[in-house]
Amino acid sequence: MDVAMSKKLQNLDYKDAYFLRRFLNSQGKMYPPKRHGLTAKEQRKLAQAVKRARFMALVPYVIN
Repeated sequence: MDVAMSKKLQNLDYKDAYFLRRFLNSQGKMYPPKRHGLTAKEQRKLAQAVKRARFMALVPYVIN
């Protein structure tokens, strides 16, 4: 994982839909933390941000 991504994860925001889509596969599911080298704490923050973005319709729940 590069330094820019780790800095961005420190200030993670659910409104940044383009950044959140990097962590979703083609079906809209989240990748496992090992794929991007995330810690458990970062993965929890990311999951919460994705859930909020889905609720606000910034990121789709399912991609057909």
